[in-house]
Amino acid sequence: MQILPKQLKLQARLMLAFALVVLIQAAITGAFTHGYIQFILEERIGEQALQLSRVVSNLPQIRQGLSQRDVDQIQPLAELIRGQTDARFIVVGDRDGIRFSHPIPERIGKKRVGDDNQPALQNAESYVSKAVGSLGPSMRGKSPVLDDQGRVIGVTSVGYMLDTVDQTILGYQKSALTMVLASLIISIFISVVVARYFKRILFGLEPEEIASLYEERNTTLETIREGVISINAEGKITTFNRTALETLGLGQMELQGKPIRDLFPQSDLDQILKTGDMELDREIEINGQQLIVNRLPIRVDKQITGVVSSFRPKGDIEQLSRRLTHIEQYAETLRAQSHDYANKLHTIAGLIQINANDQALELIGQESKGIQELVHLLVETIPDPVLAGCILGKYNRAHELGLELVLDPSSHLSEIPAHIPAEKLMTMIGNIIDNAFEATRHKLQQQPQGSNKVMLSVNDYGNDLVLEIEDHGAGIPEDDRQRIFDKGISSKSEEGHGYGLFLVRSILSELKGQIDLEQTDSGGTRFIIYLPKQL
Repeated sequence: MQILPKQLKLQARLMLAFALVVLIQAAITGAFTHGYIQFILEERIGEQALQLSRVVSNLPQIRQGLSQRDVDQIQPLAELIRGQTDARFIVVGDRDGIRFSHPIPERIGKKRVGDDNQPALQNAESYVSKAVGSLGPSMRGKSPVLDDQGRVIGVTSVGYMLDTVDQTILGYQKSALTMVLASLIISIFISVVVARYFKRILFGLEPEEIASLYEERNTTLETIREGVISINAEGKITTFNRTALETLGLGQMELQGKPIRDLFPQSDLDQILKTGDMELDREIEINGQQLIVNRLPIRVDKQITGVVSSFRPKGDIEQLSRRLTHIEQYAETLRAQSHDYANKLHTIAGLIQINANDQALELIGQESKGIQELVHLLVETIPDPVLAGCILGKYNRAHELGLELVLDPSSHLSEIPAHIPAEKLMTMIGNIIDNAFEATRHKLQQQPQGSNKVMLSVNDYGNDLVLEIEDHGAGIPEDDRQRIFDKGISSKSEEGHGYGLFLVRSILSELKGQIDLEQTDSGGTRFIIYLPKQL
């Protein structure tokens, strides 16, 4: 139920809420206090009146005065006692209700007002009575006056006006009202302090904004395709999404509040709470599944309050990388072919313009012959069109770079085993050939008289599929032949390199293959890949 308007800011809502609570408490406390004080005061005044009336009724002068019906003996004594106490009136009357004393002398000898004397006259009882007399509403103590034989000969009535009670209660109410006002002022001050504190820890957001962000956060978690799990400072899971459950094979298990160590003993996510280090693209194994994870600590006021981790299966990352590699290689192939053929078309056009028709026809024939020979060799050697297209694209790329890609005529590949996807072969061959191009070009810049050829051989003799790529570069030092397969390691200083050979090693690990590096007679490097035909 909405009590406070949404348009109000958090500070105004807290002020109103605090003030409302104080007023409600004051109303409840005031009502109880008023009733309780009134009850206590009336009880105390009634008891006081009763005690005084007993004292007066037992005085010998009062007994004698009533027996002798002597007003002059009773009235002065009653007024003397009234003057020395805070009683409003002391009235002494006989059995017939005739007054023998009264604060107003003119009323002496007249009958009393009120019909509350019967218990004292008939039963000789002393009691407290609240009634309206000639002086107004009052609290009265009634006691019988007995003669020497114990007979009731009259009644003494000592009264306190009820307006005294009201005045006393009014004094308490003024004090209570002062306390309520002071409480309101204090509550407003506290509400301002509390509101500022909450605004600070809530980054200045209003409750509705926080609720909206919470819903957006939940929706965002469910729409992303990566699994997300976060823990608090105690190592207990606070956030997770559906993808995380599906990736980790947990079904519809409820993870909220469970320690991360109980669910995944091999996870070291809670170690980030101690170290505060950020981890990106780390490969781990959980529940027998290889995952690529990113982990970041959550900091509030420079204190680590939790850790959030996002992860995807390694296979998804590799598949995405292969797709990107295919697209890049395809685009590079098209660009290389376009550039190479554009140069040749310009040359042919120039020859025609200077009437060198024979030379133009000869150039066309040479180009056609070279392409036809390669295409014929690819058709006979490589049964898979995707892999053949990749090699043809690299051939055109080599021409554009001023290099020559030579496919060994003795190459033979009858078929690609079913467990070796053609695109993975293309990824490995494409990345190693690109490195061979780069190494050969770099060597030619230093030694222009060197060879510009990059050799490629594909064979499936024996139990392994063997791929060989040989360049005429400067070679790879012995100490670096293992490091070059690590992620991010590259001889190039620009960003974005160092992933090609890492992908090659990842694919070889998946296909149970291996790769060897040899130094050639020319000083270059020969990459030899062995892939078992059967796992």
